[in-house]
Amino acid sequence: MEERQKLIENLKAAEKETIEFNSPDGTVVLLLPYGGRVLGLYNSDASENFYWNNEVLWNAEETKNFYSSDQWHNSGGDRTWLAPEVDVFFPEFPSRDKYFQPRQLDPGSYSAEIGEKCVSLTNQFKLLMSRTRQEIDVEIKKTVSPAENPFRYESDCGELKAVEYAGYTQKTSLQLRGKGANECGPVGLWNLAQMPHGGEMIIPTYFKTTPYVIMGKVPEEDLTITDNAVRYKMGAKGEYKISIRAIACIGRVGYLYRSGDSTSLIVRSFSVNPSGEYVDVPWDNPDDKGFAIQACCVDAWYGSFSELEYHTPAIGKGTDRIECEDYSQVWAFRGSYEEISRIGEKLLMGL
Repeated sequence: MEERQKLIENLKAAEKETIEFNSPDGTVVLLLPYGGRVLGLYNSDASENFYWNNEVLWNAEETKNFYSSDQWHNSGGDRTWLAPEVDVFFPEFPSRDKYFQPRQLDPGSYSAEIGEKCVSLTNQFKLLMSRTRQEIDVEIKKTVSPAENPFRYESDCGELKAVEYAGYTQKTSLQLRGKGANECGPVGLWNLAQMPHGGEMIIPTYFKTTPYVIMGKVPEEDLTITDNAVRYKMGAKGEYKISIRAIACIGRVGYLYRSGDSTSLIVRSFSVNPSGEYVDVPWDNPDDKGFAIQACCVDAWYGSFSELEYHTPAIGKGTDRIECEDYSQVWAFRGSYEEISRIGEKLLMGL
């Protein structure tokens, strides 16, 4: 309780209110409407956050200074952006000299609605796409609700019931608004969760596939590619990012990391549709579409974290759709290495 309460108090002092969502299983989800984020995921009142938070948030004065600055306010946790990245975050593309997070997207201006069994955050805004110079009118809505422990009925895993568990379901919707919406974009949802740096991303695949390196020169020893997985040790200094095509992805990714004597595993489960129009593209090859999953390793001035990212098929021009809904679940576990390894084997195709 002390860790989470300090975070809440520092944010409140900086005029950034939080919302706590409590699931029947004891999960506590801490939401920050500023930025539309799931800021924290906890097994109980007293547990440690599974997600990464910006270290400035642990000091009240630094928190105030952080949010009063004109830099991007990377609070941490699980956020939602839009793709293609080259259209949304490179305002002068094909030049990559300037990378900028549009403030109407992040932090945006999210309104909150608290229901009996869920919490919803909604942001409406307009955004200029860099390649077409077209302005799009967008609504993003995120709804958080419970996600039961996947092992609750597994009799052969009875001893795993002592493992800490926390989870949530996230429904994310995207809508293009206004006249001529079907000729806008295309644009897709992009969900990104930040975890403590130094763990391993485990991406099960249907077949052996080589990731596309989007950013940086990933150390060769950090990547292991097998017939049914891409494993990425995320401890290097600097900024690196890999991307994997939808046709290879099973729709489930895990992140394994150690904290003190315990081991944590965060698994995200989501839908992948290889027939869908995945429009996020490599920065150096903007005609190469079809990527669904990304892993970003960051140890830089604005934080040290490992990021699990996935995209949804786009809506807008060329898709015959102006709205979409995406459902994902996050299952987080903490326990001994042996216990967590057993869980990982069952949830990640025996890896």
